[in-house]
Amino acid sequence: MDELEIDREALLATFLAEADETFAHMEQQLLALERTPEDDELLNALFRDVHTLKGAASLVSFDGARDVAHDLEDVLERLRQKTLAVTDALVTLLLQSVDVLRRAVAEAEAGAGGGGASDAVLAFRARLAEAARAAVAERAAPSGAAEAPDAHEPHAPHAAAARTLRVDVGKLDRMLNLSGEIAIARGRLGEMLERRGGVSAEDALDAHREADRLYLDLQELIMKARMVPIGPTFHQHVRTLRDLASNLGKQARLVMEGEDVEVDTAVIEHIRDPLLHMVRNALDHGIERPDERRAAGKPPVGTLTLRAFHDAGSMVVQVLDDGRGLDVRRIAQQAVARGLASDPARIGPEDAAGLIFEPGLSTADAVTELSGRGVGMDVVRRNIEALRGSVSVESEPGHGTAITLRVPLTLAIIQGFKVGVGGETYILPLDAVSECLELPPEETRAGAPWGVINVRGKPLPYLRLRDHFKVAGAAPQRENVVVVQHGAQVAGVAVDVLHGESSTVIKPLGGLVGAVAGVSGSSILGNGRVALILDVAGILRETLRRAAAQAAA
Repeated sequence: MDELEIDREALLATFLAEADETFAHMEQQLLALERTPEDDELLNALFRDVHTLKGAASLVSFDGARDVAHDLEDVLERLRQKTLAVTDALVTLLLQSVDVLRRAVAEAEAGAGGGGASDAVLAFRARLAEAARAAVAERAAPSGAAEAPDAHEPHAPHAAAARTLRVDVGKLDRMLNLSGEIAIARGRLGEMLERRGGVSAEDALDAHREADRLYLDLQELIMKARMVPIGPTFHQHVRTLRDLASNLGKQARLVMEGEDVEVDTAVIEHIRDPLLHMVRNALDHGIERPDERRAAGKPPVGTLTLRAFHDAGSMVVQVLDDGRGLDVRRIAQQAVARGLASDPARIGPEDAAGLIFEPGLSTADAVTELSGRGVGMDVVRRNIEALRGSVSVESEPGHGTAITLRVPLTLAIIQGFKVGVGGETYILPLDAVSECLELPPEETRAGAPWGVINVRGKPLPYLRLRDHFKVAGAAPQRENVVVVQHGAQVAGVAVDVLHGESSTVIKPLGGLVGAVAGVSGSSILGNGRVALILDVAGILRETLRRAAAQAAA
């Protein structure tokens, strides 16, 4: 690959990252313009974004995107000259133009048409040209031939696009300085080891501690560099809420709290889909139509709140609506119909809150574009638990529903609690560990793969890790139980040895290993061996399932 090709790759990566940010910014400005059509500064900012995008697209030879941006400039110029009025229909058209620009960029990136435009993009350009010629824009929705990409779906970057992250130059400078200090400390320690004689153990230990301190400082700085505010992720749902509310004949406003709360960029990527499903669910099933809200003594415009805050080393994200709340009766009926429960009368509000996450369960009367297949909230639970997080639901009939997600601040490093079984070491996330107990001798002698013990007058089901992972060798005469908690669920994990807590760098299992029940990742120990990181949610489900089966027997 020659130097010119390398330069183009770097240029293209920069363009794609900046274009994605520009599209999101344009959507926010258009939605603001719909609320305040007389704001000339918004129009000017929009025009600058489009003009910059046009120039950048031309630079990378994305001619289709360049031409759409040029046509969009014509419409915006008419708005700036006050010869075209800002209407809901025109704002819808302009929002669709952002979708078309995304499509044109994706097509050019994939090599379709050599940077030119597809028929759908060309058809949409004709609509923009017509809007620019019109005296007043009062046009209907686009025809099928000119249909824009689905505005309800969040934009996902092209599969081949590189993941990028903007980092403050000051942070990079500090990383470079720390790297230099670490090199000096390593050199000092290496010199001591080579000399051997005349070097005391205390001096060598001090040198090691200094290098270790510098390493931890660098690690912390790298983690901070990966932290990004959640605000831009929240803002993506302003467009989603507007479009869905319009399609459903509802009125709703989005309130955002805690936009400055920061979290690892990898966590942001994993919660985008759950947030989308929760926003859709709240609008489709929760917030009522204006006439229903008036009849219930509520304002016709519903409120959906996205809130984020830090709590005990985690990030908490809440999605709250002031709608009708969970329909416990309907959920109970569907649960019985799908074989998830036998008696609807025994299903209370807490049970209903848990059942909405079951795959296939939906309270919709018919399958539509938005609901009816029972997959949305199941996706939420699976994605959040894959992050070693938890999800809970609170609902008050007639007043609304609150869904709370709790996720770790980072996916790269956790505080872990190491335990031993046979010759193997396993790691539990420390924030999931409540306490450690000695397994009663009679339970050890029984050697059952699972059981229930009494802890301060309450039953505690437990799972013996040795049997779960089929570890060879006999159990010791004394075993321990680590009590773990995930949301409202509590269970025990029986192990041989308690090694204690430590900072754990998470490594993926890799494609050759695949998914292993009860395991969420791995880590390399100081002795070079691999330790599995346990999936607390999965182990809890298995333990409680066995306990429930025993109780029913």
